[in-house]
Amino acid sequence: MDHLERLEAYSIYILREAYRKLGKTGMLWSIGKDSTVLLWLTKKAFFGHCPFPLVHVDTTYKIPQMITYRD
Repeated sequence: MDHLERLEAYSIYILREAYRKLGKTGMLWSIGKDSTVLLWLTKKAFFGHCPFPLVHVDTTYKIPQMITYRD
């Protein structure tokens, strides 16, 4: 397992543990690269779905393709 795979595995572990311990959680999502990676990791951690609500954070930076992807 290389360094990136270990980081990914640890991130998935943290997401699962947070969900297990906290129960009611939510995730902020701005459609930006960082929050989209977090969403991707969450879907990977929970076998293809996100078990908690996403809250869209409007950063006022509008790129039409991002809004289309969101909708």
